[in-house]
Amino acid sequence: MEPIDQRYLVQQNKLADDGKKPPVFAKVMRSKEGKFEGVSFIKNKEKATIMTIAEAQEVIDWAGRKKENAREYATKIICLGQ
Repeated sequence: MEPIDQRYLVQQNKLADDGKKPPVFAKVMRSKEGKFEGVSFIKNKEKATIMTIAEAQEVIDWAGRKKENAREYATKIICLGQ
């Protein structure tokens, strides 16, 4: 059995910022049963959730639907080493 490929983070950069502020990273909130409940974006990359590519896409989709100001940010999936 192959290990699950969990090595991705979701990163956001403010579009109007011109690179002056550091990016923020997704921290996934899950229920006790492991069900996806939502996302918060934090500054600390080390505390961000490391996930599979499918989970990262779920985070981007959720943020686009639930966060009112999502269009103000460039949201992308990055590999852990970036």
